[in-house]
Amino acid sequence: MESKTDDGSVATGELSAIEDEEVLNKMLDNAKDFEERKILRAALRDLLKKKRDKREQDRGSRQQDLRQQGLSKGGATGGAVSIGRVSMNQQPPTNKTSGQASPSAGSKASPALASAQKCPSPAAAPNIKNVKQMLLDWCRAKTEPYEGVNIRNFSSSWKDGIAFCALVHRFFPDAFEYYTLNPTKPKENFELAFSTAERLAGCPPLLDPDDLIRMKEPDWKCVYTYIQEFYRCLVEKGLVKTKK
Repeated sequence: MESKTDDGSVATGELSAIEDEEVLNKMLDNAKDFEERKILRAALRDLLKKKRDKREQDRGSRQQDLRQQGLSKGGATGGAVSIGRVSMNQQPPTNKTSGQASPSAGSKASPALASAQKCPSPAAAPNIKNVKQMLLDWCRAKTEPYEGVNIRNFSSSWKDGIAFCALVHRFFPDAFEYYTLNPTKPKENFELAFSTAERLAGCPPLLDPDDLIRMKEPDWKCVYTYIQEFYRCLVEKGLVKTKK
């Protein structure tokens, strides 16, 4: 569906009706005129923003429904409210020999847990929580101008690779065209971000794209450790100023 005017240019009025970013990406790949590519990039940004706003709205509605269900259940039984989790006053089964919580019968270790065991632990520090929050705030501030990025944590916010690309692009804007990226192709986004960070910032590729796409959500310790290293490399290159 390539909407064009008589002179061959893209009809901006009809682009807003396209709801599939794959269509816009293909049109962008085939576009040869600068103005046409500019219009298509703007349409792609608008589409990503529209989808992000809808996801936020849907998430808020689901959370509101869950809260109402939880309050209703708590008022009816007088017990602790439990929404998709173990109740706060329910103790997990323990292993009689070790005294540690043991998994339920027939349960298996999840791929995310197995991957987390391979991830290096963040450097220990007395104020690790403060450092973690400061780094998260820094990531949020640096990527705030970028459409399609909404960093709230070191896990789910990074799962499509777009946040990594936005953070790298903020410091190396000539390395690639950010608005041509596709959030439905996380492996390509991971590879682009990590290879660019390694080439231009000297940041070692601590994360494996194949491991990341196998997990439902990236392990926060892995992402946090990588961002720490990327930040350190930027400081060494003088691209980030730190307080002495």
